Amino acid sequence: MALENLAQITNLAPLIATVTVAGVTGWVFTTWLRVRHGYPLDGAWGQAVYPKTSSAELERIKLLSQENAQLRAELGSVKDRLANVERIVTDSGFGLTQQIEALRLENGDRRPQ
Repeated sequence: MALENLAQITNLAPLIATVTVAGVTGWVFTTWLRVRHGYPLDGAWGQAVYPKTSSAELERIKLLSQENAQLRAELGSVKDRLANVERIVTDSGFGLTQQIEALRLENGDRRPQ
């Protein structure tokens, strides 16, 4: 009877080992993903344990946030300037002015205005 139980356990040993390794590997992988993306980890009693950030990382985040705000402000001013240029170019008077200047250059009149 004991030999039969030992034989059954021996037959199931590779399956048990495979399931154990797969479970531990999956746990390590999900923990790594959570840390990498900033999600809190679970403590021994289920409380959230956040990864620690150093003061250098906090300073870097602060500088990047300031740079992001400056770039957004600059992009807004560039959009405004581009809208003005588009309005000038699509204005019907601008095309007429360009035609007059082209005719003036063809006739040899190069007076600045």
